[in-house]
Amino acid sequence: MNKFLTSNEPSMRLARTIVQGIIGVLIAQIPALVGNYNLDPVWTATIVAVSMAILSPIMASLGEADEVVNAEHIRIDDVDE
Repeated sequence: MNKFLTSNEPSMRLARTIVQGIIGVLIAQIPALVGNYNLDPVWTATIVAVSMAILSPIMASLGEADEVVNAEHIRIDDVDE
């Protein structure tokens, strides 16, 4: 999971963008799934874009938190000087 959240490789960046897009589309379709109400396509696109803009920093902060946790487990003897 750490590689998925923190890697800067093009394949991982593409995977993160795809996952964010899928989650955004699912969020935008909640009204249609729950109440059988269809939103205007402009609103649907806006909801997808806003959810992706919110998910991106959340995923980045999760990756940073995982790096900090892993760094705390490194002993001083393990670090090469």
